[in-house]
Amino acid sequence: MESIPRLAQRVLSVPFTPKYLKSCKKSRPLTSYLMQIHDSQKPVFIQWNLQGRPSLCTDLVSVKNYSSTTARAGWFLGMGEKKKQVLPDIMKAGDPVLHEPAQDVPLGEIGSERIQKIIDEMVKVMRNAPGVGLAAPQIGIPLKMIVLEDTNEYISYAPKDETKAQDRRPFDLLVIINPKLKKKGNKTALFFEGCLSVDGFRAVVERHLEVEVGGFDRNGKAIKVDASGWQARILQHEYDHLDGTLYVDKMVPRTFRTVENLDLPLAAGCPKLGVR
Repeated sequence: MESIPRLAQRVLSVPFTPKYLKSCKKSRPLTSYLMQIHDSQKPVFIQWNLQGRPSLCTDLVSVKNYSSTTARAGWFLGMGEKKKQVLPDIMKAGDPVLHEPAQDVPLGEIGSERIQKIIDEMVKVMRNAPGVGLAAPQIGIPLKMIVLEDTNEYISYAPKDETKAQDRRPFDLLVIINPKLKKKGNKTALFFEGCLSVDGFRAVVERHLEVEVGGFDRNGKAIKVDASGWQARILQHEYDHLDGTLYVDKMVPRTFRTVENLDLPLAAGCPKLGVR
């Protein structure tokens, strides 16, 4: 989800079909290499961009006037130099990887070095943004993996009446691979959301108040998370990324606005914020 100036990512990579390969030859940097994740039935190819580009975005919850740091694409800064680890850039709306379903991570690959490195990079990008959630497609990797956490520090940047209405509470880092989300109950809530991949904008989205998410942790152990309030919203936001869905696909259209206009009144006819 979005950065922490009012809440709510980009390594150039897509699943390589002939269609993508053709387009990549025209639009992707030449300074890149391919990494293959093997599945028993078909391989998944990932292209890692080694040409750094700055990004000033963060994913779901943001707070105004909090400076975000710069993220650069690729794992290493330059070829032939001393290896220096840098953060992947964040994919922006319009890139195919954000608008197509991600693929399951083969269970036998979860403990592999490459998957563990991807997880580590996701956590670093999320925290560096800073944000409270991130999905693998947001750094260009079409695999079903999400990371999320919310801290007392992040929550302190938002008005207390706002966080209370959102039922926003801190929780430790969660890494969920191949998540499956189930909505619980009939209660929903409408609040503003933002996204690291749609930088500078917010819109109201209706989400369920309670969800249950099953999947695997980074060690391949089965886990189940029962969440409510803002944590449930973050989970739904990140889970949508794995289906190729952005929050703008679900927003209340007339609430879409820039961050600078976030506190302006809603247009006539827009639903009231809060629990329904």
